[in-house]
Amino acid sequence: MSVWSFDYHPHDRFVAPAKGTAQVWRLCFGIVLAAGLFLVLSQMLFGTLFQVMPPHIVNAIIADAQSGQTVAGMLILLSQLGFLAVSAALVVIMVHKRRPVTLLGEPGLAGRQFIVVFVAMMILTAVIWILPPYGMGEPLQRNMELGRWLLLLPVALIAVLIQSGAEEVFFRGYIQQQLAARFRSPLIWMIAPAALFGIAHYLPDSAGSNAWTIVAWATMFGVLMADLTARSGTLGPAIAVHFANNLSAMVLTSVPDEMSGLALYVLPFGLSDEAQMAAWLPVDFGFMLVSWLVARLAIRA
Repeated sequence: MSVWSFDYHPHDRFVAPAKGTAQVWRLCFGIVLAAGLFLVLSQMLFGTLFQVMPPHIVNAIIADAQSGQTVAGMLILLSQLGFLAVSAALVVIMVHKRRPVTLLGEPGLAGRQFIVVFVAMMILTAVIWILPPYGMGEPLQRNMELGRWLLLLPVALIAVLIQSGAEEVFFRGYIQQQLAARFRSPLIWMIAPAALFGIAHYLPDSAGSNAWTIVAWATMFGVLMADLTARSGTLGPAIAVHFANNLSAMVLTSVPDEMSGLALYVLPFGLSDEAQMAAWLPVDFGFMLVSWLVARLAIRA
């Protein structure tokens, strides 16, 4: 396997189901429709909560879901993003007249690739935890008692898998498939979905001057996941890398002022600590590149 090889032949198989309805207007309409469906489904979720719970409790849950600083808020935030996959599935049925399972690629192959890559990512994560130093030279802070964290872990795993899988289905599945069915250039079907994915991570209120750096990180992550999808021919590897990355960032070690509701540890700084956050981001970029290479090695692509 050459690091700089670009064997995207498996991508042709992944894109094939989208060929029949590859018009740009369908994609644009589908994105708008998916966004609308996502908002409607989210409103239905919170509307149901208002029907079964006192308003002050629901308002507190909604506030928690915006920051992810509590267990309930984080679980709702992650699970709510599952509506993104539901919306994409409805769009491909209504607008593109094809089965939602085609967003994944060949299901059996996708499942096998997911397992292989996820195991490789867990080994990589374990090695990084073992190797010193960690926490940018400062000790990590315990965010939750170990016993409580272990009880919540199964639910957290499901919630993070829903969130990461839904984002991959929408950005690398739906948008990448449809663009690749219409345009042959990887500069279009890789970069456009990645740019949208990056903009979705723009958090100026919490990240401050690091907001655009985080957008750049998410955009690069999107490009690498698009590349991995093109090499593998399914969403399995991209979902596995995304899942493992978010497990590490949300369930193992988070930042104290954002997405820390399910974390066992928090870093010794928050998103608002701009200088320390800026110093940590190159580590994140490096881990992202290594994860991409490990995933490629796992599937021999």
